[in-house]
Amino acid sequence: MTNRTSEKSPFADWRSRTTVERLLGAIASEIKKIGSPVKIMEVCGTHTMTLHRFGLKPLLEEAGVEMISGPGCPVCITPDYYHEAIIDLITSQKNILVCTFGDMTRVPTRKGALQTVVPVEGSRIKIVYSPEEALDLARKNPEKQVIFFGAGFETTIPAIVYTVKKAHQEGLKNYSLFSALWLIPPALEAIINSKEIAIAGFIYPGHVSTIIGERAYSFVAEKYGLPGAIAGFEPADILLGILSVAKQIRKKQPEVANEYKRVVRPEGNPQALALMEEMLEKFDAVWRGLGVIPESGLKLKPVYANFDAIHRFGLKLLPERITKSTCRCGDVLKGLIKPEECPLFGRVCNPENPKGPCMVSYEGACLIEYKYSSGVKER
Repeated sequence: MTNRTSEKSPFADWRSRTTVERLLGAIASEIKKIGSPVKIMEVCGTHTMTLHRFGLKPLLEEAGVEMISGPGCPVCITPDYYHEAIIDLITSQKNILVCTFGDMTRVPTRKGALQTVVPVEGSRIKIVYSPEEALDLARKNPEKQVIFFGAGFETTIPAIVYTVKKAHQEGLKNYSLFSALWLIPPALEAIINSKEIAIAGFIYPGHVSTIIGERAYSFVAEKYGLPGAIAGFEPADILLGILSVAKQIRKKQPEVANEYKRVVRPEGNPQALALMEEMLEKFDAVWRGLGVIPESGLKLKPVYANFDAIHRFGLKLLPERITKSTCRCGDVLKGLIKPEECPLFGRVCNPENPKGPCMVSYEGACLIEYKYSSGVKER
């Protein structure tokens, strides 16, 4: 029998001190040749988590690289008025079952959070772990109108819309999707065009890239001359990505480097992309902090309108409901400030009492900073 305690972790080499130190040394060498520190944005919240969890941020700063968190959290960038629309529905109509992921229930709005509001008799909110679970609840509860409130990037979008396809095929009349589906590449272009921050390059998200592939980012290098690298989620993965970006900066040869080839193919996932093309259409969407970004949102095509909760229940999405707040989650998402620079951070805003979604989501920059920052306890 194999002694499991003696087995080597499959990620051991990707996390080893020797590997990390060698990569940090190589990065420092490249930055020295460049002649000045650089700012690189990691787009994905899971990358932000790895950077903090393994203490890489201060080590990278010593090497001359400042990592900036981007809008890589779908819960965070979904505007409040989406939550308020579903709150209005469940507090006014009977026999509604709203299913969503746990983080979505805790986002604070002027009307409260989904987990704190009181639905009318016969309606309720249920946390699910997959869109398929919501579809199954619709099958088992024909007397209820089951709505999946789905927020996600390209990683989860195919699985979400597949439930609509199944419901359509099965003739289910009581299942619908309230979609908050966002596309990463248009957001990158919006950040670049805003010119609010001098980003020298990007670390592209690994999960999203498994779906959209390498080519979706090519415009960043070709149109804007900015380097970028797709990276996985182990410490060495991210450092390899940063090293690639640093080399591109030094050589002045921007490209889309794929440092996650064990998972990401150049063309992405053709089946997933075909499903998205079949069922969804783009629209100009509002992102928290970033405003309206052209063709950055996805919604069901008219042929699937009967499964669109906005159409079925006449939901009103009113962007004008957005109001200014002392919470600076929007500026954190744009990379303009660090979480600790928000006046609420660690004082009145914490995971038990969040004032914005950046302190709610597992991938939120504020929650990650709070969880791993040694300075929080001093506040």
